[in-house]
Formats: sequence, C-alpha cells, structure tokens
Amino acid sequence: MALTYQQLLTAVPLVLRAGNVPNIVGEAGIGKSALVQEIAKKEGAKLFTTVVSLSEKGDLAIPVPPLTSDSFVETKNYGRLANVQFGYSQTLVDIIKTAEENPDQSIIWFLDEFNRGTQAVQSELMNLVLQRQINSIQLPDTVKIIIAENPDSSMTGFEDTDYDVTAGDDAIRDRTVRMVMETSAAEWLEWAKNRQPQINPLVIDYLTKHPECLSMKSQGADDLHPTPRAWERVATNFDQLEGVPKTLRRELVAELACGDLGMEVGTSFAEFFNTSGSESDIEAILSSDDPIATFQEFDEASKVIALQDWLKNDHELLDDAKNAKLFHDLLKEVQPDGQMAVAITISGLPALERMYNNDAEEVVALYNYLAVIATRGDQK
Repeated sequence: MALTYQQLLTAVPLVLRAGNVPNIVGEAGIGKSALVQEIAKKEGAKLFTTVVSLSEKGDLAIPVPPLTSDSFVETKNYGRLANVQFGYSQTLVDIIKTAEENPDQSIIWFLDEFNRGTQAVQSELMNLVLQRQINSIQLPDTVKIIIAENPDSSMTGFEDTDYDVTAGDDAIRDRTVRMVMETSAAEWLEWAKNRQPQINPLVIDYLTKHPECLSMKSQGADDLHPTPRAWERVATNFDQLEGVPKTLRRELVAELACGDLGMEVGTSFAEFFNTSGSESDIEAILSSDDPIATFQEFDEASKVIALQDWLKNDHELLDDAKNAKLFHDLLKEVQPDGQMAVAITISGLPALERMYNNDAEEVVALYNYLAVIATRGDQK
C-alpha cells in the first residue's frame, strides 16, 4: 500500500501527534523534502533538516578536548551541551536554543536520506530516534522527528530497486511507522496549475497527455529518468528559453530535456516542445493577411521546421490546389539545403504518390519543383 502527497499531508501529522516517528519511503525526487516542508508550515513548526547521507561518524558525539564554560550551552531543563560548530552538534544546539527560547514552539527535525548514511552514522542517531536522547541531552517534548528513506530491496514491494543504501536494522523498523509515498499525476498537475508562478504550460500539457511519464524507472542503459523534481527543473529551465532566439532554442531543447528526464522521455518532450512551437508558427502563417511576408520573418531553421511539421501534422494539405500553391510559394523562400530537407520529409509520406496522380495545375507545379530539388541533390 502507498499514499500520495496529499494523503501524506494528513497522515504524517497524525502519526506525529500520536507520539510516533514517521518513516517516509519513496523514490528520489518524488517530493519527500517538499512534503515535510509543507507539513512544517501547516503545523506552524520550526523545521531543522539534516541530510544523513552527507554526515560522518562522530558528527553527533565526537570527543572534544576540555573547554571553557563559554564553550558549553547550559539549558534549564534539558542538560549541558558542548557548542561544537559542525554536524549534528550545531543542529542540536540550534534546536535546544529554539526550544528554550520558545517553549510553545513546535519543532520538526527532519533526518533526510537516513538509510543512505553509513551504518556508523545511523547507529549514532539511534538513541535520538528511539530514545530521544544523546549523551546527557534529552530532546524537548516539542521536538518531533521525521525520517525519510529511499527504498531498498529488503522492503516489500521494492525488491527490484538498486539504490546505494545501508538497510536499517530491526530496531528502526520496529519503532518507526513506514509510510510509502507514491506519485499521483492528477495531484501533481493540480499543484502545477496552482503554483505561483505556474509551471510551464507545455510541461502541464505534455503530462496531461502522458501522465505515465511523471515518474518512471530508467530504461536500458539510461542513468536518468523522470521524477516530479526533474519535471519542475525542466519547467524552470524552459521558462528561460523564451528569451532565446528560435534557432538556438531548438538546438538546446533536447539537451536540456534529456539532461533531466533521460533520453527516452527527454527526446519525446523536446519533440513535443518544438512541434508545439512550430504549430504556433503555422497558425501565424495561415492566419496572416500576407503569409509570405510572415514566413520571410522566420530564421532559416524555423522555416524548414515549420514546413516539415506542417507536413507531418497534415500531409493531405498537398491534395488541395490552394494549399499546394501556398506551400510551393513558401518552399521557394527556403535556402537550397533547407528545401532538400523538406523534400526528404515529403518523400517519406503517402502525399507524394497522391501528388503524382493529381492533375490540378498547382499540385503539378509543386511536384515538378520537388523533382528539381531532388535532382539537384543527386548531382551533389
């Protein structure tokens, strides 16, 4: 069984109020950190986060030489702590200070990537998680702990996972409440539409059509795959593309998408992005009072892509005399290499044979012009 983000927004606080420790298990990038941040905000709690995978043995209880009285934090109710300026010790100092200065303030200590820390690091945290105590320090009652882990193959339902984790021992499993997190495309899209600023509309449109692509396992040798966090990065990156010239933008789209989503989904989204942009160009041409003048304003790459995508989306347009003449006139505005690229696109479509059998003057003229382009290519 698994819970969505919205369900966990309700379930995790219930577990905290019952005096237990939630252990949120989910794939990397699914939104565990964002979930805890929103829970802290809704609960009015001060949030402290420790990334366990970045911690070293001794960060919590490292021996220190004799210190002066100024080197210790003396608390009224919770004990005495050396103020060492690193690792968990500093986090503990900040937590204890907050609890002392604001006794009614709720505090959440989020131990992220818990099972990606070494066994030694996890062992140091055991007393905090299980006994709420480390050395002479007792955690205040206002402090609640939340753990987040990536799946490991020993967990039911995750037998095929291959995260580089150190499985927790039975004490952690027995004393925490495992809450498996799953993605929900419907929830994510609702969040994306209401986010300020809104997530890039093309990302929303793509995932509305392909909700299965919100979160997927890597395919084959690809080491990247889409996650909700990756899609958010894609959206913000593509927002910045709006100010980039069209030719350069088309060169960058695939690399930016694949760099976050992996080759399969990244290439698919890049094609969707470019096609959506080209459809807008085509609409601009067809709705213009002077289609030729509008087309002439495009850069060379955009001219070729617009004609290619027009063919791919509606190759039967060449059966119509009026459309064939317009396409012919537009094709004349393209440089020779671009004309060859368009001709190659047409050669792979059933439209070419239908043009051959069409007696309309405009269609015959276009067919003959394409034959000239193809002959020019053969002569190279």
